[in-house]
Amino acid sequence: MISNHKISVYATLLLTFVLFVSAEDSLNIQQQPAHSSQVLVYEIPIMNEIDPRMWRTVKRGFEEAEKLNAKYILIHMNTYGGRVDAADSIRTKILNSKIPVMVWIDNNAASAGALISISCDSIYMRKGANIGAATVVNQTGQAMPDKYQSYMRSTMRSTAEAHGKDTLINGNDTVIKWRRDPTIAEAMVDPRIYIPGVIDTGKVITFTTEEAMRNGFCEGEANSVKEVMQKAGIKNYEIKEYKITGLEKFILFLINPLIQGILIMIIVGGIYFELQTPGIGFPIAASIIAALLYFAPLYMEGLAQNWEIMLFIAGVVLIAIEIFAIPGFGVAGFTGIALLIAGLTLSMVDNMVFEFDLLTALNAVLKAFFIVVTSLLLALLFSIMLSKQLFAGRRIRGLALDTIQDAAEGYVGVDMMQKTLVGKTGVAQTILRPSGKVIVDDEIYDAKSLTGWIAKGLAVKVIRYETGQLYVSKVEE
Repeated sequence: MISNHKISVYATLLLTFVLFVSAEDSLNIQQQPAHSSQVLVYEIPIMNEIDPRMWRTVKRGFEEAEKLNAKYILIHMNTYGGRVDAADSIRTKILNSKIPVMVWIDNNAASAGALISISCDSIYMRKGANIGAATVVNQTGQAMPDKYQSYMRSTMRSTAEAHGKDTLINGNDTVIKWRRDPTIAEAMVDPRIYIPGVIDTGKVITFTTEEAMRNGFCEGEANSVKEVMQKAGIKNYEIKEYKITGLEKFILFLINPLIQGILIMIIVGGIYFELQTPGIGFPIAASIIAALLYFAPLYMEGLAQNWEIMLFIAGVVLIAIEIFAIPGFGVAGFTGIALLIAGLTLSMVDNMVFEFDLLTALNAVLKAFFIVVTSLLLALLFSIMLSKQLFAGRRIRGLALDTIQDAAEGYVGVDMMQKTLVGKTGVAQTILRPSGKVIVDDEIYDAKSLTGWIAKGLAVKVIRYETGQLYVSKVEE
């Protein structure tokens, strides 16, 4: 069993570590470029799957670029894509940026990567690179239903349109020339679109570097960051690359869906085992620490709001009330479970996603809900299986109360004095319909009639005593 003092020490050490790393990170962020006369270009890598962790990296990179007064942001990209909601958040951040954003596609910008690239002010690609293939697919690679494709088509089209157009007068005709053709962007999602000289029906667009340049989706070929700067006409520059700090690595580790699922299992498992053991000890301590590790990084990143954490706490309180204060399991228990699941689920979802399409928000919530519910069920399953194995062993059998209090040995949970009344007679103090009150040996007892309705004042006889209840019958005259 772990004492409260030890738990406090562990919590203090953990808090001290987090504050130390945070202070170190703050000093790193506040560092100014060494050569203020140079143009500062801030480089952000997107070299892995697009997911909430990547969205967090990009968001922090933009914040640091603004603090350092960077003149340009360069996204170094090589990705096969990822989650639409995370890509949409990054896209919005780029479109709303006051700092011009360039992207260098260092091999691949597929799917969600294509969406992010199109949102940038200028695109440069390595020789042999690719951009496109933005059809929404599931984990098996199969195309999702059209309602998902419709949202992605609209997002790709509006992103291309955000870069503006030119209106040209050709004789009596007005010609609109988009800087990035929205139809081409949409055709990166929809294989039904036919664009003469660009793509036939039945295929989605994936451009090579040459094709992207020819169709306005690439400003130039560049095989290094230095060549990107030359193509962009930027001279006397300094590159500062976003570096992931120790605290950020720790946070990224904790917000990994797999790790979040494990933490949820520890939270639930700790509560379960605490109910199986006397006192307050290691299981509840593990559950509390897991809850802190689950919610702390989500709260620090702005994902978990105060009200979402309060939902979780309210759920735990209601479950505890149901278990310890209210017999059975009813409204309070089921409400507590619902609030606990809601708190864990909504804390995992970036609230920014609710500003986008309802379908995207629903998809994000369902994914988080699946992780939470699956983790809860696995936690309960493993806890039950593990408890049977642990408490069956002789060495740790003392952790649980397993002594049988046999009634034959005198262990009872109710007053057994009424059992001595069996065979005695008395009087019905009230009408028994069939329950009421009787007087036996000048004492009043609750009783139940075995012979139906018994009028007040009639003589009764105690027939038997079961589970704290006297059973009587009318005495025939």
